[in-house]
Amino acid sequence: MFDVIRIPAFKDNYIWLLRKGASAAVVDPGDAPPVLEVLDREGLSLSTILVTHHHADHQGGVSGLLAHYQAEVFGPATESITGLTRPLRGGETIRPAFGDVELQVIAVPGHTLGHIAYYGSGCLFCGDTLFAGGCGRLFEGSAAQMADSLGRLAALPEQTAVYCAHEYTEANLRFALAVEPGNRRLQRRVHEVAVARAKGWATVPSTIAVEKASNPFLRCTEPEVVASARRRAPDAADDVAVFAALREWKNSF
Repeated sequence: MFDVIRIPAFKDNYIWLLRKGASAAVVDPGDAPPVLEVLDREGLSLSTILVTHHHADHQGGVSGLLAHYQAEVFGPATESITGLTRPLRGGETIRPAFGDVELQVIAVPGHTLGHIAYYGSGCLFCGDTLFAGGCGRLFEGSAAQMADSLGRLAALPEQTAVYCAHEYTEANLRFALAVEPGNRRLQRRVHEVAVARAKGWATVPSTIAVEKASNPFLRCTEPEVVASARRRAPDAADDVAVFAALREWKNSF
């Protein structure tokens, strides 16, 4: 097992630092200085960099970290990742060079075509695929790919902690409530998140159980969600079409 440290970056990014003893790994370091500050403060040595996809706010700090540490860089084999030493396609089990940690690599195309997620020790690091209350935009992949990717993540144990890469929860839940206003668990979550944000608290990590109960993109077979989607796209005949209608709606919400 490892400890997870949240490192805020930019306006609303989260970089995740995994600590075991005096060694550390970092997930999606879009910016180097805040990571270097935490490593110095905590007396840690960086051995591993885990990248989920190629967008700059997820890998822009890799070169700056490699200037200070000789770290392995894991990332998607089919995307351009700075300093990549361990290309991954999904389906692998990896042992990052810190402690005895084992992580499963899950292919989750949709946001980008090569997007991957890392799962282990009850933690999911999913980049921009699954968000708290939402999901990533389809910049490269199809609705069918993203729906399948989200289904793969939803099948993980319900207690799994979901470490996504952005603090988008409040905005995501405003959309979720428009889709499924009758969902009592969602109503409670909207209140809980509003209280947390008013106090300046983070709303991530979430859990798979919470997402399955209140995230419309994981609820595309629920009657109220289907009905809302079909008001936007009357010909949405199956789960993927419902998902596509929701994603298109969210794009302009």
